[in-house]
Formats: sequence, structure tokens, C-alpha cells
Amino acid sequence: MSYDFSSVIPQLRQTLTSIEKVTDLDKLAARIADLEQQASAPDLWDDTDAAQKVTSALSHAQAEMRRISELSSRIDDLEIMVELAEAEGDQDAETEAENECNSIRKALDELEVRTLLSGEYDERNAVVTIRSGAGGVDAADFAEMLLRMYLRWAERKGYPTKVMDTSYAEEAGLKSVTFEVAAPYAYGTLSVEGGTHRLVRISPFDNQGRRQTSFAAVEVIPLIESTDSIEIPENELKVDVFRSSGPGGQSVNTTDSAVRMTHIPTGIVVSMQDEKSQIQNRAAALRVLQSRLLLLKKQEEDAKRKELAGDVKASWGDQMRSYVLNPYQMVKDLRTEHTEGNPSAVFDGDIDALLEAGIRWRVGQARDAAEAAE
Repeated sequence: MSYDFSSVIPQLRQTLTSIEKVTDLDKLAARIADLEQQASAPDLWDDTDAAQKVTSALSHAQAEMRRISELSSRIDDLEIMVELAEAEGDQDAETEAENECNSIRKALDELEVRTLLSGEYDERNAVVTIRSGAGGVDAADFAEMLLRMYLRWAERKGYPTKVMDTSYAEEAGLKSVTFEVAAPYAYGTLSVEGGTHRLVRISPFDNQGRRQTSFAAVEVIPLIESTDSIEIPENELKVDVFRSSGPGGQSVNTTDSAVRMTHIPTGIVVSMQDEKSQIQNRAAALRVLQSRLLLLKKQEEDAKRKELAGDVKASWGDQMRSYVLNPYQMVKDLRTEHTEGNPSAVFDGDIDALLEAGIRWRVGQARDAAEAAE
């Protein structure tokens, strides 16, 4: 056989074994049993929010166990497929086995990346905010392109999303938008997207067809849980209410249901207008504000640790990725050096390779920082 299955298949098994150890299948099985017990409680749905969290956590835990079990079975089947192809000299069967081998490797790579997400908040849902930067209407349009990119990525994964607040630009695109991705490890996965994104293209808004560079900022924070201890005194909050708005031609609310919440000590501002009532928008705004304060606290602690450790070069820098549509086609992550040659696919949500490279890069940076501090 032209393909070296004798060395590749043991490598696949070794990778799966490593993933099983890190995942701790016994612990995962115990978690599933506990969640199944909670889900079978007769009063489960007395609290709808709590019930949804339990059933969602159970579904995701079962899916993780199932993925690992199915991969083990697929490797077993692959071995049989290779033996039959070799015994019968079947070239088509060999090609099929090679394709299956590559498919298993890709699935293992995705699972392996998940094992690298071990940060304090990595398991949480993610709240993503995109803001248009320099570049005028092109920047606002770019912000909307990034929103679609992330929503399409989540849709491909089957992750629920919810747009929480939108500020539309006057001519086209978005000034800013905040949305939630509800999935295990959504924050850990998407946190590598935080930073300044840069777009280079022939502007569709320039009647002279000139090339335009525009920027958008992406912020990713973990969504806090009710058990998190982030208390905000009422005297530190300024709350304004106003009417929700939409782009031209859309209806707007006739009541002051939208909420703008300002944390006076830090100046952090959160706006919410997705919910139907002022009370719901206030509660949503408070959760996001608490999430941002939680992340701010962690960043301050990290900065203090860096200061104590000395000058460690682990900064992400302001500009983290370039999307070039003219004069050539390329998406390049400036931290990892990972490049993609099909920007259209990337903007359509095909960003897994970029996310994986970012996660591996971040783990490497943390490891180097820890070694430098020793």
C-alpha cells in the first residue's frame, strides 16, 4: 500500500488515548450520571432557567462522551477496512480508508484543542462585542461582516446565539453589536478572537474604486453565572432608559424599554435593547456588566503577576488579523502566522483552523511565560 497505515493508525490511537486521559472519562461519566439524576427530578421545570441549564449541560456532556466513543469505534473499523483492502488488493477500498483516516485525524485535532482549554472561565458561554473602528462606512460594513462570520460559525456548530444589542451606522453596517454564544467552551474558544481586525479591499462605497483599509475591534468576555461573586453597589450604577431603535424602515418600540447601564468607577457602559421589557433589559445589562468587571478583575490580577515575573513578551498586540481582498486574497493571523487563502470561506464562518492556531499559540505563550518566571 502507498499510504503508511501501519504507522498512522497507532498515532491516531495514541492521540485518542491522550485525549481520554485529559478528559478523564470516569469523571465525565460521573458528571453525566449526576446530570441525569437532576434532569429526572419531578420539580425540574419549576425553575425554567435552571432546567434549561441542566438539560443543556447533560446534552453537551453526553455528546462529548459519544464523540470519544465513536472515534474509538471508527479507528477499530479503519483497521478492519485496511486489512480487507490489503488482502484483496482493492485500490478503491484503500482510497476510502485513506479518506477515513484523514477524517478521523481532523476530528481528533478538534477534540485535542478542546483539552487545551483549561482556563478559569473557558467553559463559559461567550459574550462578543464588535465595534467599528477607523475607516468610516467601510469599517461599519466590516463590523457587520465579522458579525455574520461568527454567527455562521456558531450555526455550523449548532450553537445557539442571541444578539443582545445593536447600534446601526447611518449609511451601512454597524457601529457596534453585542451577541451571546451559548455553548460549552464558547468563551475559551472565541477568546482568541479578541483584538483589532483589519480589512483591505476595494471599497464598494467609493465611486472611484479605490482600495480602503478599515478596522474593527472584537471583545470577548465570559458570561457570568449566578454563583459568581460580583456584587455592584447601587450607588456605583447609573441607569438610563430609552426607546429601542432599528435601521431605517424597521419598527421601533413605543416604550422606554432599552437600558443603558454605566459603572461609574470604571466608566464601563453596557446597552441592552433585545428584550421586550425594561426589567428584562436591565437584568441582561447587569449580567454583561458583571461579566466585564469579572474579566477586568482577572486582567488586573494577570498584569500584577506579569509585573512580579518581570518583562515577559506575551502580549497579543493591537492588530491581530488581516483580511486582504485586494490586490490578493488572504487572511493572515499576525500572532500565529497562520494564513487562509480563501477569505470568502472565512467570512462564511470557516474559522476553525484560525481558532485552533490561536488556542495553540496562546497555550505556547503561557508556557513560555511560566518558564521565564521560574
